[in-house]
Amino acid sequence: MDTTNIILIGMPGAGKSTVGVVLAKRIGYHFIDSDILIQEKEGKKLSEIIAEKGTDGFLEVEDRVNSGVRTEHCVIATGGSVVYGENAMQHLKSIGTVVYLWESCENLKKRLGSLKARGVALRAGQTLEDLYQERSPLYDRYADITIREEEFDISGTACKICRELGME
Repeated sequence: MDTTNIILIGMPGAGKSTVGVVLAKRIGYHFIDSDILIQEKEGKKLSEIIAEKGTDGFLEVEDRVNSGVRTEHCVIATGGSVVYGENAMQHLKSIGTVVYLWESCENLKKRLGSLKARGVALRAGQTLEDLYQERSPLYDRYADITIREEEFDISGTACKICRELGME
C-alpha cells in the first residue's frame, strides 16, 4: 500500500476528522481536514457555500480544492461528498491510500445533528438514508481499505488502519 498519504472517506459523522487527528499523531504525519481547506480557500463556511452556490456548485468547489491537494506524509480527512468528484478521487488515489470508514446508517443518525447546519451537500428532499444509499457504492468503489467502525473506538480505528497499512 502507498502510505505517502492516508485519505479517509466516508459518510458525515463517520469520524474521519476525529480518527484522522488520532492517526496522524500516532504515525507522526501531518493532518488536513479538506472541509477546512475548502472554507479557507473560499473564505466561507460550508453551509454558506452551499447556500450561495447550491449543491452542484459546492461539489464543483470541493472537487477543485481536493484535486489541488499537494502533500506528503499526511492524513487527509475528506468531506463526505468528495466521492462525487471524479477528478478529486483520481488525484487522491494517486497520492496515497484511500481508507473508507464505514459506519451503519443507524449509528450515523444517532451521531448527527442538523445535516444542513453541518454543511452536508443535500439535494432538495434528500434524507440521511437517501445519501447513505447513494454514496455507499461510491465509497466502496474508491476504497483501498474498508474499516468497519462499529467494531472499534476512535483509538482502535486508528490502530486498525495502522495494522492494515503495515505501519504498526
